[in-house]
Amino acid sequence: MPFDITAVVNIMGLSAVGVFAISGALDAARQKMDILGFMLIGTATGIGGGTLRDMLLGNVPVFWIREPVWIVICLIASAITYVIAPKLASRTKALIWMDAVGLALFAVVGTEIALEYGTSPLIAVCMGVMTATFGGIARDVLCGSNLTLMNEELYITTALAGSVVYLVLNLLHLPQSFDLIGGFLVAFILRALAILFNIKLPNPYQKH
Repeated sequence: MPFDITAVVNIMGLSAVGVFAISGALDAARQKMDILGFMLIGTATGIGGGTLRDMLLGNVPVFWIREPVWIVICLIASAITYVIAPKLASRTKALIWMDAVGLALFAVVGTEIALEYGTSPLIAVCMGVMTATFGGIARDVLCGSNLTLMNEELYITTALAGSVVYLVLNLLHLPQSFDLIGGFLVAFILRALAILFNIKLPNPYQKH
């Protein structure tokens, strides 16, 4: 059976949207919102990065207007989170790890979609990073939380690494599953290590 890159990217994209929606809903739980608040924050988080990507690429109407299933995924994920959030031992930890998974998925999905749209490798990487990070920014702003990307440990760097690895593997013409899996694993593992061991880039401004 031939490898269907479009189907796999769609599955990864749906997974990323669902996971990011959960992370948004978990932040809504920390703010003690009602179920409509969960759905609003979860949806904004899930579709935020992809919306920015499509608008910058001129790919309009944006993906969730063309295919409302993306909104449905966000609403279902948010509603489920509303039910299970009170049972979680640590909503903050759950949010951080859901964000890490979504970040890694969106880094490769955003890069692949940009390449399909005919962009240069540099712009494809930029789109991958924006897709991976903008939903989290929307979540943090709407919830009044500290911006996740402002944390000391690696964040944007992990999305950049995943996007670049995906691009390099893609340019090497390896089997298409290699670039998707490779890019995702690099981004997720780097983010996981950063979370667990507080790995960060040198920052001379923090010495003052």
